[in-house]
Formats: sequence, structure tokens, C-alpha cells
Amino acid sequence: MTVGNVGKRKSLPSLSQLRAFAAVAEHLHFRDAAAAIGMSQPALSGAVSALEDSLGVTLVERTTRKVLLSPAGERLALRTRAVLEEVGALLEEAEAVRAPFTGVLRLGVIPTVAPYLLPTVLRLVHDRYPDLDLQVHEEQTANLLDGLAAGRLDLLLLAVPLGVPGVTELPLFDEDFVLVTPLDHPLGGREGIPREALKELNLLLLDEGHCLRDQALEICREAGREDAPVTTTAAGLSTLVQLVAGGLGCTLLPRTALKVEISRSNQLLTGSFAQPAPARRIALAMRTGAARAAEYRELAAALRTDLRALPVRVLDDEPAAGGV
Repeated sequence: MTVGNVGKRKSLPSLSQLRAFAAVAEHLHFRDAAAAIGMSQPALSGAVSALEDSLGVTLVERTTRKVLLSPAGERLALRTRAVLEEVGALLEEAEAVRAPFTGVLRLGVIPTVAPYLLPTVLRLVHDRYPDLDLQVHEEQTANLLDGLAAGRLDLLLLAVPLGVPGVTELPLFDEDFVLVTPLDHPLGGREGIPREALKELNLLLLDEGHCLRDQALEICREAGREDAPVTTTAAGLSTLVQLVAGGLGCTLLPRTALKVEISRSNQLLTGSFAQPAPARRIALAMRTGAARAAEYRELAAALRTDLRALPVRVLDDEPAAGGV
């Protein structure tokens, strides 16, 4: 007597069989699945059949028109993807141990950082780590954190603190916010502006989902403003600055963005806040316990050195925050 289908198993599944089944489960089409993983359709079909024979269950219901997963297939597809992800992590760790700063590094960057810091990042990688294949993905914070957790991204460059379990932050620098106004605004060009001035301003913000929007709202709350100053919003800082130049209001920009964004118009003035000025902190973020943690810490240290040329307050190599 056997328990379940254990007695029907002939051999352990191979990685090729698992990849074939995972592709079929994703595409629900043998031809598309075969193309996705670079396998011929007969070979893919044979691999799925061999996996079914090995496991002793039917995974796929084949008809003349379409492919469906059986109830067992639905359950085991999730487990199959998990196994393949763990194998990928194993290979990544082996590659990291074998040759640091080689292979692919998938870096996620928020939109309010990417245009202003990427030149420094790309130059550093090109000069110091020429064998590193850096791939950059610009997304909002929530999507970046999802990508990091799922293994789609390896390292993030974004504003902190995040307060996310399983994520370790490597702080890089703090930078002040600057008030950007039209030419005829009474605060334009002033220094030592009190935060309380934000209570009376028509402040333009980025769209929902941008962490810079949340930071601006928090600064307003700290200044004693209870209402959310949302009359006009923009998808990016460039549009936001043009709205200010057109006289629709004022906005807050991180100091690293000034050189790029203010040069787009001659209808703008900037004002600085009294100390301590409102500021944000920028950091690298990685999965806690990442196989390439030592590389990421070295990269953070190198970035701190190169970022000193920017209008920021570079931080020392502080103890990591946010990891659990």
C-alpha cells in the first residue's frame, strides 16, 4: 500500500521539466511557452509529460483549442515557481562569490532621483566596475519595493526611511528642499524663509504615488498647515517647474534637482529655508541578507565619495537601518 501518489513516482523532476511546466502555466499555450524559454514545442510537451509521469499527477488538460491547468496543476505551479526562484537565488549567490561586481545588477530608482543622480552612478560603475552589467529601472517607491521583494530588482536608490521588514537601508546623503517660485513672488530669491510661510502658499505637488509628494505634505503639516494644498498636480518635476514658471503656484524641489530643472526657464526664482531646513535622505536599499550584500555596501561607500561634488550632506557609513 502506498500513500497518495508516491508509489507512482519514477524519478526526481529535472530543472528543465520544471521550467517547461512553469512556462506552460504562465502562457497557457504550448507554442508561446516554448518560444519564451527557447525550447522546441515537441521538447516542451515531452518535458511536461515527463514531469507528470514523475509526479504521478496530471498537470495540464490539453484540448484542441486551448491549454488549461488541472486543479493539481494550479497548486503545483505556485510551488514550481518558488523552486525556480530559489534555484535562481542559488546561482546568483554562487556568481557573487565567484566574481564580485560582475554579471547583472538590476537597480531600481525613483523618478525624483533618477535624472539627477544617475550620471554620477553610471560614471562610477563605468570607471570602477566595468564588468558589471547595470540595468536601471525607474519606478515609484511601492513598485520598487515589490520588485525587490519578488527578486525582480536587486538594489534600490530612493528616499528613506522605508520602515519595511526585510529591507536594509544604506544611507548615502541628506539634501535640503528649496522653494521654487515665479519671478514676481515675494518669497522668490529670499534666504532664511521660515517653514511657517508654507501655510499661506499655493503649493503645487506631484501626483499620488510619488514619495516626494508625501514628503512635501509632511513638511506642510510640520509647518502647521492642516489642509492638503492640492489644486494642480504633475507627473514629474519638469512639468511641476513649468507650472510654477507659468504662475500657477510654488513648489518644493530637492536641491539636487535645481541645476537641471531651473535651467529650463528664466521665469523662476528659488528661496532657501531657515535652518534646520526641510530635507530628505537618500539611500541604497537591499534585501536583508542579500547574497551580494558586501558588494552593495562597497558600492554605497564609493557613491558617498563621488556624491560629495553635489549640493548634499554626505553621510558617514552608518549602521544599516530597516533590516530585520
